[in-house]
Amino acid sequence: MRHEARMHAESGEWRRRFAEEARSERPGLAPLCLLIGAEADPALDEAGIDAAEIELDRLAGLLPFRPGGPRAWAAALAELLGGQCGFEGTPSDYQRLESSLLHEVLRRRRGLPILLSVVWMEVARRAGAPVYGVGLPGHFVVGFGPKDDQVLADPFDGGRLLTGADAELLVAGTTGGGIQPSMLTPADPLNIVQRILNNIRAWAAARPERSDVALWALELSLLLPSHPARLRYERAQLLVQRGDFLGGAEALDEYADVVTTVEPTTAERVRHQARAARAMLN
Repeated sequence: MRHEARMHAESGEWRRRFAEEARSERPGLAPLCLLIGAEADPALDEAGIDAAEIELDRLAGLLPFRPGGPRAWAAALAELLGGQCGFEGTPSDYQRLESSLLHEVLRRRRGLPILLSVVWMEVARRAGAPVYGVGLPGHFVVGFGPKDDQVLADPFDGGRLLTGADAELLVAGTTGGGIQPSMLTPADPLNIVQRILNNIRAWAAARPERSDVALWALELSLLLPSHPARLRYERAQLLVQRGDFLGGAEALDEYADVVTTVEPTTAERVRHQARAARAMLN
């Protein structure tokens, strides 16, 4: 019991820091990703978080000093991270929760496209590169330089530089349509974090025995300054599924209160679900 109480207290502290960072004037992408890792991995402590930040600093120090324009920056990152360090992804990485945790991606040098892109962005940013994330549908990449001189690279493929045709193929493979200019705009750090949490929830959804992962990923999403109201409903349903009938019923009533003015029919249906959850206690 004492061990569980300590873990609960640590989780509460990580979440407090996550919420504080997310609501700061300039949210830090690496700190937020590492706090997600701390929620997922009880073995990740303050020293482990510091070590991950130090590793990002170390990798940035291996880059050549201001190699040139956007294409030169992209090539330098590909040579260092993809070539020398072996950061890349494989299809099997989609089956591992570690592929969505920054400290594990730094250790394994494997991960999902978005986490490998986080490594690229954080290393490149520390070295002064004009870098940002680009959230193509279904496949996250990194961009360098302004819109009229943009260079895209795919960290999942070892940092391969993408032509316009390459980007078109990536998008077509997911949406069946063409690439839109809005798809190439820099991704906001909080949107990146939400996308990472969505990936974790999708991983857990395919594994009903890991509903604990789905729950903390939902609860971290709710700490972000902007989130879909429906996430509250999903959390309430998950609590009921996990046997917390009273907590789930209270969360269902809270969600009903939120939507009652705009969706009264939905609110009444949700209140009925809350009553049914409470009835399970009898």
